[in-house]
Amino acid sequence: MVNAIPGQGSNVPITLLGSSGFSAQLAGMQGLPFAFAAHFAPEHLYAASQLYREEFRPTEVLRKPYFMVAVQVIAAETDAAARRLFTTPQQRFLRLIRNQSVELLPPVDSMKPLWQDYERAAVVSKLRAAIVGSDATVKAGLEELVEDTAADEVIVVTDAYEHADRIESYRRVADVATMIEVKPTVVVEA
Repeated sequence: MVNAIPGQGSNVPITLLGSSGFSAQLAGMQGLPFAFAAHFAPEHLYAASQLYREEFRPTEVLRKPYFMVAVQVIAAETDAAARRLFTTPQQRFLRLIRNQSVELLPPVDSMKPLWQDYERAAVVSKLRAAIVGSDATVKAGLEELVEDTAADEVIVVTDAYEHADRIESYRRVADVATMIEVKPTVVVEA
């Protein structure tokens, strides 16, 4: 039992946010909406989406599964421009695996001189669910993500260094979301 102060008795809807198969099973067994944190734990995304649906038990709160996926998305005018902006989250994860501070750093032209091969492999693995590119690339990536996970909602995380780049990326994602055939709700993280 959770006693939320303030908020006692306000009936705030609960969503379980997780990054593992266990959290997916728990959300399913409790009949709760489930948000999966693929922006930092992509290795369990597809298994978690399946486990959540398999374990889902309807409740008064939720009659059918409601699956959300949080994913890193960077949209720009071109694929190359987006890939350059993507070096900011790549640097952040590189610093994380090195046990350094993880503030956002400006994008760089190339990550090659910044990491060792094993570090590159670790960063690529942690960011493998990311969708990075032009409007067309992002549209294709979002459609594939929704199709493969049957996501009801996509939570967009954009770790761009410059605020203007983040806003521009969100604007592009919002425009792209209107063109997706299977329409999940797309939420941008501010």
